[in-house]
Amino acid sequence: MKYRQLGKSGLIVSELALGTMLFGETGARGTAEKEAIDQVHLFLDQGGNHIDCANVYAGGISEEITGKAISDRRDQVVLASKVRFPMSEEVNDQGLSRRHIIASVEASLRRLNTDCLDLLYMHSWDPLTPIEESLRALDDLVKQGKIRYTGVSNFKAWQMMKALGVSKQHNWVGFIAAQYQYSLVKRDLEYEFTDLCESEGVGLVPWGPLGGGFLSGKYHPDERPTEGRISTTADHTEEAWERRSNAQNWAILEQVMTIAAARNMSIPQVALLWVKQQPAVSSVILGARTMVQLRDNLQAQELSLTGEELQKLNEVSQLPELYPYRMIEAYAQRKLP
Repeated sequence: MKYRQLGKSGLIVSELALGTMLFGETGARGTAEKEAIDQVHLFLDQGGNHIDCANVYAGGISEEITGKAISDRRDQVVLASKVRFPMSEEVNDQGLSRRHIIASVEASLRRLNTDCLDLLYMHSWDPLTPIEESLRALDDLVKQGKIRYTGVSNFKAWQMMKALGVSKQHNWVGFIAAQYQYSLVKRDLEYEFTDLCESEGVGLVPWGPLGGGFLSGKYHPDERPTEGRISTTADHTEEAWERRSNAQNWAILEQVMTIAAARNMSIPQVALLWVKQQPAVSSVILGARTMVQLRDNLQAQELSLTGEELQKLNEVSQLPELYPYRMIEAYAQRKLP
């Protein structure tokens, strides 16, 4: 396993991170406790150290399973979790208020059976709570030793930049990581966030590198799936079939399959490598449901794409031109004479 700095911090994380969103979920899309624990142990045995949780995953069960899996190996793990979404029907058991942040962290620590989180993400913007209140709570938790670093997820670019500015103004801890959806079929981040992360020294930690399973190679045009993760994904969600099944995405998948065949790689490995080799990326979250999938994904740590292969994938997955980005690219570039 190779390692990178997480943003501008001194925290070192494996290039591949283990996602735990499916741990403890019921039904075909979930990973049962025993297999989840086996996944954690395999990941650690192969040199991975970055494990990503959230309090909301499986209503807290995912954190409980993860806590069991790392109970005797906590020192090997850079452990991340998140706070924002409802954990009960109680009106204050959601959001980014000081009350909810502190209560949620304490609950996560109990479920994970640890005294400190290495990284805590704000899981999404809270329009009701002043950002100063939220950031001050995070800073206090760092001072108390309950979290070590902070991160952001699902903020707009201006919201993320505002939070960074407020933290700097008050000399509070600032974000070192940003967790966002990023894949060959979802490159929207490149309009704003990749430049923002590089400029401000925030490490990008992509989730959904396989496009919710679309880039696994198991799906076909005009055949709505009846098996696999996409088949159970609601139409309103980010990884819904309606958002994936379009002409450009099928062309992307065809190019991924061509490279995979030529290089004797699996289709998911090619898709993972493209994300791993993008600027600003510190660590890519693997969302494997089974041990077979995880073993295949982990082989990507030893592989890389050539410049020509990256160019072909970039071209077929090119984002549409939008204002003002097209105008900036065309007219506002400046170089020294």
